[in-house]
Amino acid sequence: MSAAYLLACLVLGILPGRKQSDSAAGYVAGDRTLGLLVMYFITGATIFSAFAFLGGPGWAYKRGVAAFYILGYGALGFLPFYFLGPRAARLGRRYGFITQAEMIAARYQRPAIAGVMALISAAAFVPYLALQMKGAGYVLSSVTRDAVPVWAGAAVVYAVVLLYVVRSGVMGVGWTNTFQGILMMGLAWGLGLYLPQRLYGGVRAMFTRIAAERAHLLVPPGLTKQGTPWSWGGYSSAVLVSTIGFSAWPHLFMKAFSARDERTIRRTVVLYPTFQIFLVPLFLIGFAGVLFGAAPPRADQILTFMLMHMELPSLVVGLFCAGALAASMSSGDAIGHAAASILVRDGLITALGRKLDPVAERRAIRWVVLGVMLAAYAVAIAYRGSLVKLLLTTYGAVVQFAPPLVATLYVRRVTGGAVLAALVAGALLTGALVLWPSLAPWAVHPGLYGLGANVLVLLLARGRASSHAEEYLAVAGGD
Repeated sequence: MSAAYLLACLVLGILPGRKQSDSAAGYVAGDRTLGLLVMYFITGATIFSAFAFLGGPGWAYKRGVAAFYILGYGALGFLPFYFLGPRAARLGRRYGFITQAEMIAARYQRPAIAGVMALISAAAFVPYLALQMKGAGYVLSSVTRDAVPVWAGAAVVYAVVLLYVVRSGVMGVGWTNTFQGILMMGLAWGLGLYLPQRLYGGVRAMFTRIAAERAHLLVPPGLTKQGTPWSWGGYSSAVLVSTIGFSAWPHLFMKAFSARDERTIRRTVVLYPTFQIFLVPLFLIGFAGVLFGAAPPRADQILTFMLMHMELPSLVVGLFCAGALAASMSSGDAIGHAAASILVRDGLITALGRKLDPVAERRAIRWVVLGVMLAAYAVAIAYRGSLVKLLLTTYGAVVQFAPPLVATLYVRRVTGGAVLAALVAGALLTGALVLWPSLAPWAVHPGLYGLGANVLVLLLARGRASSHAEEYLAVAGGD
């Protein structure tokens, strides 16, 4: 079953690449031709990844209703794109932008901004991609009862991803995401309803037993990883940082430059919250494991652990494996593709001033895809922490892009120096508090401290609007 699924992804990923142009815009932005169907699944499936299929149930199992923070930010996080996306799309069509950072750097005529954003993006993308690889490795290792080790499972799955991303770029990512999104939504609901029915006699009966025997899991806002009550400050800051950072993710924001038109962007945002329905059965799976009896080695493994300790048809296990791999690959391909595009376009070309023709640029991006995949694979093998914890850490870096994004598309009196200083201040403070959490005065997400420093610098360093800025904002506004 897993082999058939991987083969289907390889075929679906390679075939669309034959229709795109040989330019960087074709490889990175799909020649700006993506319609509503592909946009819906490329945004939804890209965000709901291995952390959703494995980390989401793991949080519900170990931390109870704390897992609902994912629903909180997911329902709100894409809303800013309704306003930011069309403005960015207009700028992309006028000036030829295909990445977020080159759009911001061009507004302020400061190539260094693109370089700093490329470095921050890489710092966020590599662990985020490692999360997807780790999830894929867990799945194959579990369903084969450790016959395939985690490192080998991750290598096999992401060799397939590497092939179709290198060959087809965003078109391969888009069509495989459509297939993977449909598959994982169907399988999530199937397992989410089946496991509570099989183990407890239904969802209501399951929660009745949990309320009687483990009621603390159902008390908002849930538990910390140590099993103590989570503070409302910690919960709220996790939701806030994730919500603000959601639309700022470079691989998600880049889809503004790929969409066919502004109407497609707005309709995608309106439909996007329906993808949250996919999370409900995943939480039910996690709660089903609370009174399962035996415990998995890690909370992230609760779903695979239950499936392997129940007498289930091999077809059911195989379908689960395909669904979990779909969750991992649908994010991993977009992340790897975006990371390489950003490092070449924003780092090499915009920041360092290298001149590459379209063919050479496309070739460079393909080589960097390989480098990014190898770096993420090394992190995946070495990392031993929680998948959701890893995701939260990456959001702390990406949320620093939100203030410069809003300033670039809406605010006149902001200078390039202010944006550069704000990015550096926010990223450094966030990184310091991730490494040394004891320095934080309150138990809130480190990214929130960085965001505060970021906004403060922007406010204090405002300057006079240039004629270039006026023209730029006029294009963004459709004037």
